[in-house]
Amino acid sequence: MSRYLITSALPYINGVKHLGNLAGSMLPADVCARYLRRRGRDVLYICATDDHGTPAELAALAAGKSVAGYCREQHEIQARMGERFHLSYDIFGRSSSVQNSELTQHFADRLIANGFIEDRVTQQIYSPVDQRFLPDRYVVGTCPHCGFERARGDQCENCTRVLEPTQLVKPRSAVSGSADLEARDTHNLFLQLGKLADQLREWIDSHDDWPLLTTSIARKWLNEGLRERSITRDLAWGIPVNRDGYEGKVFYVWFDAPIEYIGATKEWADMDPGGGRDWKSWWFDAKDVKHIQFMAKDNIPFHTIMWPGTIMATEEPWKLADFIKGYSWLTYYGGKFSTSQGRGIFMDTALELLPADYWRWYLLANAPETDDVDFTWDGFALCVNKELAGTFGNFVNRTLKLNEKLFGTEPGVSTVSDGGVLGDVETRLAMELDARIATYNRNFEEIQFRKAAAELYLIWQAGNGYIQERAPWKLIKESPADAAMVMRTSINLIRIFATLAEPFIPETSARVLAAVQVGADENHWFDENTPMLAELARLAPGRELHTPDVLFPRVGEEMVAECVERFSGIHAQNPSA
Repeated sequence: MSRYLITSALPYINGVKHLGNLAGSMLPADVCARYLRRRGRDVLYICATDDHGTPAELAALAAGKSVAGYCREQHEIQARMGERFHLSYDIFGRSSSVQNSELTQHFADRLIANGFIEDRVTQQIYSPVDQRFLPDRYVVGTCPHCGFERARGDQCENCTRVLEPTQLVKPRSAVSGSADLEARDTHNLFLQLGKLADQLREWIDSHDDWPLLTTSIARKWLNEGLRERSITRDLAWGIPVNRDGYEGKVFYVWFDAPIEYIGATKEWADMDPGGGRDWKSWWFDAKDVKHIQFMAKDNIPFHTIMWPGTIMATEEPWKLADFIKGYSWLTYYGGKFSTSQGRGIFMDTALELLPADYWRWYLLANAPETDDVDFTWDGFALCVNKELAGTFGNFVNRTLKLNEKLFGTEPGVSTVSDGGVLGDVETRLAMELDARIATYNRNFEEIQFRKAAAELYLIWQAGNGYIQERAPWKLIKESPADAAMVMRTSINLIRIFATLAEPFIPETSARVLAAVQVGADENHWFDENTPMLAELARLAPGRELHTPDVLFPRVGEEMVAECVERFSGIHAQNPSA
């Protein structure tokens, strides 16, 4: 494929996202996009806020704001959070955009015309106290499948089963808390997913390279039998249903949110009307595009069944996903992150504590790619202290400090020194780098970022092993020329390590490359055609170097203890504690 379309599951508009949201979709999508760009691929990375649905209405009501104003404010907050975490979106759009409204209505028209939509009268929960119908998330109760007592009317967060409000045990209104609810007739449009089951199964079975997590959830849905799903709701906030008799109804959020991938691409094109951006070429009959999606496991049914089913039902050549990377959950001390309970770390708080690259590295090096991963402060500190501070950061700071001591011109400044030639040790090092970088690139191509991070750590370790073996602080007394060669090789390793690290820790990578004065013309990627022995000598003698401050100050025991208490949820549950 000559072009790569990267999408991450749309973060819901309601509130700042926690680290699990970041780890399960937005961050791996960013790393994928960064890597592909570095390889010279044409990449478009799309994300947006999912603006519609009942939680937005409830949150706006609680905040005393209009829904539109609340969502606009929250979108700005999430956009800033993305920038601060260095998420390299080409566009961070909104599902409430005009572009998405037009596309959603087009999709609905096509589904109706092709016979995949049924107009059906159903019973829906009505609250006399609230004097309104209560769509899915406005109803909470006990899950009939797993017994979770805070299940929503659309999906149980505990067992991930998709629900209808009428299935809940002991239902109550999420608006007023009233249990005085009754079922009343209403009519809605239903997508007949069952008609698409064979086509969906064939499509899923054709992708044997997908993660087992993705295919197992998709096949579970297929094996249980696909039911009709309502695509409209009795709400005021949303994309209006463009059909007579449906005044006062909007499209259900699960229907319009995935269409926003296309809508955001059109937003991106419309932002530069004279720039030649052709949004449709990325989505419509886009045979030269590879589409890679990233999401947590609770979003997999929507992206393997409902969204592709919608596309298929249009009978138009819209782009289906080529690879769906599903992630398990990041938990916090065995439980869920919770804003209301003050449990866990959210994106804004994380950045108050430490720079973004600490979090980026930890979340990718410990990504929940196959099973749930439990965040603990001890585990976080061990990871960043050992790998970022003790290995990469130590190598960079140690090498430049030593070069300053041996070949410095003034405090904080030194030069790449002349003398000596590469020997057997350097040849062996280059061979190791050849092999490890090949594995590193392969891990990226296979979308295995946790494995890529592990390989990068081993590459960093090779540098520490090299300088320890060669001991230039001793060699300077015996052979200044050889000491100069070892330091020159180590400085070139800094450039190699920082370049390879850019998808994971872009801010620190840029800082390190600036310290060794690497310009854009020298900042190329390394692949199977790159002779690493030559790369160990690329930065020539005479180049000025600047010694940076410590790249990664260690996370101390005192900070760990403070954070364990602060983010445990104890104080939220008991303010006097």
